[in-house]
Amino acid sequence: MKGQSEYTLLASASRSTNMDRYIKDFLKRKPDGVIVQLGCGLETTFYRDDNGKTHWYGVDLPNVIQYRKSIMPESERENYIAGDAFDPAWLKQVRDEVPTAPVLITASGLFYYFEEDKVLSLMRMLQNNGDIEIVFDTVNKSGMSMMRKQYMKQIHHEDAAMFFYVDSADELAAKIGGGVKVLAEEKYYSHIDKSGIGFSTKLTMIGSDLMKMVKMIHLELH
Repeated sequence: MKGQSEYTLLASASRSTNMDRYIKDFLKRKPDGVIVQLGCGLETTFYRDDNGKTHWYGVDLPNVIQYRKSIMPESERENYIAGDAFDPAWLKQVRDEVPTAPVLITASGLFYYFEEDKVLSLMRMLQNNGDIEIVFDTVNKSGMSMMRKQYMKQIHHEDAAMFFYVDSADELAAKIGGGVKVLAEEKYYSHIDKSGIGFSTKLTMIGSDLMKMVKMIHLELH
């Protein structure tokens, strides 16, 4: 796309790389677990990370799920759920089908566009539903300002309203309340191989990590 930079392209690739790492670690720790992708869109995570036995769920709005099915039909261990990620209907379906299995929920590039109260409500909805973990990417307040002013303009989505950011995972856990455990709060590019990347892109990534502008957060929501 015109206006894209090496950094904006690699920021998206880095998110996928980070999510892959968390998913593979979860399946190594809990091979009987299932994966739920909120806002799955046209994600190809299943094809990269499937261990040959895990059941996968993809949740997105009906028109998105319809389009996804036309391109990537469900495999025998995938189930696409047409609905709102913030509606408990998908959670009920998952727990009806796998009542005791450990669940890892991924929210890739999703929460930015929603008010904090809505995201907190989702987290609380997940509590008291067995062994559930959630991993998502986010920014701090400075990172949100940068995304609004520069990043979204570069990818031609400057009209997108963005709200949710996290300065501290511990503070987020306190806002959610209950038995929330912070499993990880990691700098976004700390695990990314930067060899072969342009100097300005590499500098931007290093600066982002130093200021903790973009991050991965992993929570346990018993």
